[in-house]
Amino acid sequence: MSISAERKEALIKEHARGGTDTGSPEVQIAILSERISNLTEHFKTHAKDNHSRRGLLMLVNKRRSLLDYLKKKDEGRYTDLIAKLGLRK
Repeated sequence: MSISAERKEALIKEHARGGTDTGSPEVQIAILSERISNLTEHFKTHAKDNHSRRGLLMLVNKRRSLLDYLKKKDEGRYTDLIAKLGLRK
């Protein structure tokens, strides 16, 4: 359900704004999106796993908060990110 260290490094390199950037909203949203998609796949086979479902809802809320922050700070970066990640909004 969690992501591997190699996949996390690849996401950081792909979405980083600079050489040592690991905490920008773009990187955090990309990592959260990966974890959300992994949990969504998990629920296709484990429909009654309510403890993990709570974690999924918390991840979705955290991603939404970061997206709102990014939209408020810089709308251009926001639109680029949602296009790159394929998010609806």
